[in-house]
Amino acid sequence: MAHPVVWFEVLGKDGTKLQRFYGDLFGWKIKIDNPMNYGMVDAEAGKAGKGIPGGIGPALEGGAGGVTFYVECPDIEQSLKTATKLGAKVVMPAKKMPGGPTLALFDDPEGHTIGLVQSE
Repeated sequence: MAHPVVWFEVLGKDGTKLQRFYGDLFGWKIKIDNPMNYGMVDAEAGKAGKGIPGGIGPALEGGAGGVTFYVECPDIEQSLKTATKLGAKVVMPAKKMPGGPTLALFDDPEGHTIGLVQSE
């Protein structure tokens, strides 16, 4: 697959409650050892040894949260341009994460937020 889904994210008003819910429901191992209380879901901890990693935590200040998946792309700027031409709205322009990849967010024509990831 040229543009695989590589990450998922579930954000909400009560990140701790969501972490507990998904951890209890699916038996997910969720590490919460950071100042943002962002829970990192370990995809390798499952019995089947398959799946994608993700995160569960609090929405940004005042945000309602939601579910987002992140797609890997070799040229994040080109992907944003193409998405915009197809009717998307850029929510967060490409931004290099400290010590990590470059991320961007857009809303598709129906308002679903999709993430883009460009690894180094």
